[in-house]
Amino acid sequence: MEHIEKYYSNYDEEARFDRKHNLVEYLTTLRYIQKYVKPDFCVLEVGAGTGRYSRAIADMGNSVAAIELTSHNIEIFKQNITPKQNIRVIQGNALDLSMFGNNTFDMTLLLGPLYHLYTEDDKKQAISEALRVTKAGGLVFVAYCISDSSLLEAFRDGGRWIPDYLERGKIDPTTFDTTSTPEDIFELVRKDDIDHIMSHFNVERLHYVATDMVSSIIRDSLAEMSDDFFDIYLRFHYAVCERPDMVGVTMHSLDIFRKI
Repeated sequence: MEHIEKYYSNYDEEARFDRKHNLVEYLTTLRYIQKYVKPDFCVLEVGAGTGRYSRAIADMGNSVAAIELTSHNIEIFKQNITPKQNIRVIQGNALDLSMFGNNTFDMTLLLGPLYHLYTEDDKKQAISEALRVTKAGGLVFVAYCISDSSLLEAFRDGGRWIPDYLERGKIDPTTFDTTSTPEDIFELVRKDDIDHIMSHFNVERLHYVATDMVSSIIRDSLAEMSDDFFDIYLRFHYAVCERPDMVGVTMHSLDIFRKI
């Protein structure tokens, strides 16, 4: 909690999606939300940040309960809610959703908590809680930070933290698998890790999406694109972001499944 609170107090989360390489992640995630959400859905967003997704979902005619861990993000979130948006903001933790009963929500989003959970038990607990409060047949969206593209981005920038992580044993020198701890802020995983976690749950996976693919790695090119050419890039991205040969190279992934 201390590391996360400090990080987000000094980071402009609200402006993150203003940059084109991050906008790809937002637009892709929102595209899949729009695919399934229906008017008058009751939606829970856990780890809601400053509320970019919650506000968009509320604008679609839905009620939203938004759980956020950090006080800084909550303050910004509340400042940006409009009177027409049916959003309730609560400070809380993905590991404990006891303020909600079983089978309450049509859709539950965890678009940030798994970035900051470092043990298998905590990851399973967060997903278990999300499933518990979701109605049978309802949808759960879980986002992850993926390690291999984080390494590729670091190599693009001249290596940065890679030698230090190798020396400290945080990167396996043979497989280049990574290990994270709370002071690193972000937990980096691979799809195999996600599949292992999800093997403990009786759910139907609907989509596994590379929400930004190589966008962060080519951020400079994206920043210089005209809006028309960026639209073409987005069309390409949407066409291939679920292809099995493409999903491994992405900074962020989205696992979408139905509660059985």
